[in-house]
Amino acid sequence: MATYNGQCFYCSGVIVTRPKRRHHLVHRVSGQTYLWLAMLIFAASGAVTRKLTEIGAEHFIGDAYGGKLRNPISLCNVLFVGNLCALILLILIYGRQWNKATLKQLSRKDWVSLTAVAILSGALAPGLIFQALAVTGVNNIILVGRLEPPLTLALSVWLLRERVNIWEFIGAIAAFVGVILTIILQPPGDAMMNMGGFRLGIGELLAALGSIAGTASTIIGKKYLSQIPLGIYSIFRTALGTIIFFFIALVLYGSDHFANALSPFLWQWMFLYGGLIVVLGQSFLIKGLKTCTISTASLIGSFGPIVGIIAAYLILGETPTLPQYIGGSVILVGIFLSQFGIWRKTSSIASGKVNSTVAQQQVETGMGFKGI
Repeated sequence: MATYNGQCFYCSGVIVTRPKRRHHLVHRVSGQTYLWLAMLIFAASGAVTRKLTEIGAEHFIGDAYGGKLRNPISLCNVLFVGNLCALILLILIYGRQWNKATLKQLSRKDWVSLTAVAILSGALAPGLIFQALAVTGVNNIILVGRLEPPLTLALSVWLLRERVNIWEFIGAIAAFVGVILTIILQPPGDAMMNMGGFRLGIGELLAALGSIAGTASTIIGKKYLSQIPLGIYSIFRTALGTIIFFFIALVLYGSDHFANALSPFLWQWMFLYGGLIVVLGQSFLIKGLKTCTISTASLIGSFGPIVGIIAAYLILGETPTLPQYIGGSVILVGIFLSQFGIWRKTSSIASGKVNSTVAQQQVETGMGFKGI
């Protein structure tokens, strides 16, 4: 008698046991595949968002406030509805962590820190980046967004006394120089302002401010939220950030700004955006982070700018300009050096799994703008 799937073979009275295959390699490869898919989706999110607003601009509709024509797929509507989709997904995945026993363990300082992070990374940073999308090219936002990793590294060394190797330090400086070159070498345009003798693009400045807000959020998370369960952090940040963004938009743009938020035309596209960018992207990211090391996730995320620029060309026909070539080349050198430094690290942060709030923040910082 012989059994194949049962792993045992009976041959002439001798039991031959087939050794079980090890699946850890399969799981690791699977985790990397999920992260690659998440990176591809998030890297294209800026171009997809801009394309959706262009489609909406071709289908202006009236609202209930005097019939004023508006773009139903405005950037604010995309961000607001996209965040709602993300919140639903996070509740389905992490909802069990919101129990009375866990919540009682959180101190007042924890809630204050969570609120600060929600304001900075859940409302302010994405709001600034979406506003930048309205006045500058996607490629500029992608490149200027690389300001966040070197700023986070510098503040981590200064405020948190973290230790980095020489390669990470040199890479951060190179990336910072590349971002500055991208900003100051921009050709003259309408959406520009004078600052310190330089004419700087408003969109680039908004993207830089968004990166600074994201950096501040990461530093607060590293210092005060290291013991907060990932589910509580993710859900609270998304929920409160969405609410705060909603009211900020009402104050800045008026009570009728979200008048078309329930438009069927908006929602038929938001089901695509929410399903692809938010649900699939977030699901792949969470699935991949469970099985990959931080160094692997950081390496995969570092390809985001390249993929984002390619996506902007394929989706929008946006070709890189000379300043973008110059700044982008320096940024890529910085990314390469930083990744080499992370690879050489032997500390637990580089070899451990992404199973904490701080670790996920670090990986998301490297990935950049994710469309929500």
